[in-house]
Amino acid sequence: MPDAPAGPVIPVRGGCLIRLHIQPRASRTEIAGRHGDALKLRIAAPPVDGEANEAVVRFLADRLGVPRSAVILERGASSRAKTVRIVGVEADVAAAALGVR
Repeated sequence: MPDAPAGPVIPVRGGCLIRLHIQPRASRTEIAGRHGDALKLRIAAPPVDGEANEAVVRFLADRLGVPRSAVILERGASSRAKTVRIVGVEADVAAAALGVR
């Protein structure tokens, strides 16, 4: 199996994957730069009953201009390290919208 590409935004058929590192219970929801090969997101919601996961989905949908149904949590439902699939958004468009270089 080949190594996954470096960087937080990975092109896949039909959209892209975004690797995230989540910091819950932050003072506000915002992008906080890179964390290794992941994009660091500060999320105001607590990691209780899926609130932080829902906040991640809402934030990415708003930032990328897609419906929430186009943002799918692929991995990391109970972890700070998450992988999210964005349906219908090319990797370069997502990277630009999220400020990833």
